[in-house]
Amino acid sequence: MSLKKLVISLSFKPMAVLVLGFVFSLAHANPAEVVGNKDATKLESKIESTSSYFARFTYQVVDSVSSKTESLINDAMQLIGVRYRWNGDLPQSGLDASGFVRFVFRDKLGFLLPPKSSQMSKVGKPITREELQPGDLVFFNTMRLTFSHVGIYVGDNKFIHSPAKGSTVRVDDLASSYWDKRFDGARRLDGSDELSNAERNALIQEAKKLRLQTRNL
Repeated sequence: MSLKKLVISLSFKPMAVLVLGFVFSLAHANPAEVVGNKDATKLESKIESTSSYFARFTYQVVDSVSSKTESLINDAMQLIGVRYRWNGDLPQSGLDASGFVRFVFRDKLGFLLPPKSSQMSKVGKPITREELQPGDLVFFNTMRLTFSHVGIYVGDNKFIHSPAKGSTVRVDDLASSYWDKRFDGARRLDGSDELSNAERNALIQEAKKLRLQTRNL
């Protein structure tokens, strides 16, 4: 079983979102399962206090994004037809643009992304349109606001997203006139981010709540 349930301090800023991905994904595992016969409590304490301990696993997280891309895209495709719902974050009740992206990455990879598309635009490294690969995040200006919409690139100049009220999750072409002129950039998860301390702290607290909820089930 891969390492799960890492908690980081606010002082350790690099790799933040991928760290948070571990925080969330570990919420689904028993610490004893993760470390075998080692003391799970001691492990959690060490993880929380020693950033260098986490650093050893960063490349594993980045590699997992690459190795699971096909699976990630397939899972995203399974959501085609789910209705749009403002602030929706679950397929059963509907998903908005950021809710859709967040759900896919959380459900498949255990990565806890920020809740807003504008915040997601601070995650990972910026890449050009020519560098796009499946699994990258693509952003658009659809409300006269930068990074006001987000989707997941699936290849062949296509991306999947939850467009707007009255529509459903679907695949669109970046070259179409509407999306082409509104394209606002792309990001690739690489373990880095430009989040503020407040944004990062909010994610950490959310991850901790999810972990506690899972333990109480």
